[in-house]
Amino acid sequence: MEGYILIALKSIAVYVFIVAAIRLFGKREFAQLSVVDVVFILLISNSVQTAMVGNDTTLIGGLVAALALFIMNFTLKKVMISNKIFSKVIDGEPILLIYQGALKTAGLKEANLTKEELEAAIREHGVEKMEDVNLAVFEVDGNISVLSENYQKISKRRHGGHRIIGKNTA
Repeated sequence: MEGYILIALKSIAVYVFIVAAIRLFGKREFAQLSVVDVVFILLISNSVQTAMVGNDTTLIGGLVAALALFIMNFTLKKVMISNKIFSKVIDGEPILLIYQGALKTAGLKEANLTKEELEAAIREHGVEKMEDVNLAVFEVDGNISVLSENYQKISKRRHGGHRIIGKNTA
């Protein structure tokens, strides 16, 4: 039993480390997963497996590790829902990228985006020029929201990994 408690504690420590590392290195990569990102995630999960279960490769050892991760994830989400300050620390806050056609270079730098990446996201939303964008925001989930004069806030749907506000057809 003592060995399984150690597995659970090590799994929780790895979970906290991974959450902190993702927060520190940015979540942009997880909004639009490339091949490199998928390989990275697979290698990270493989590299921490031994740290969690050690030499215990039994079914019970794996299940204890998984259970500890589920419990930690559930607990973290509950704390984030009830504590907005903690939620901001973990998730961050939306970052303003464009306001009334003007590029906010500080926001671009904070979001770790290039101007070309932002321009591509704008085009994915059907807007040709940055000057036509009323508002572009880098959301906490890693998506970019774009509002322009051609779009009304009628409905939200996903498009190409970016949030798009439904076009007014009236």
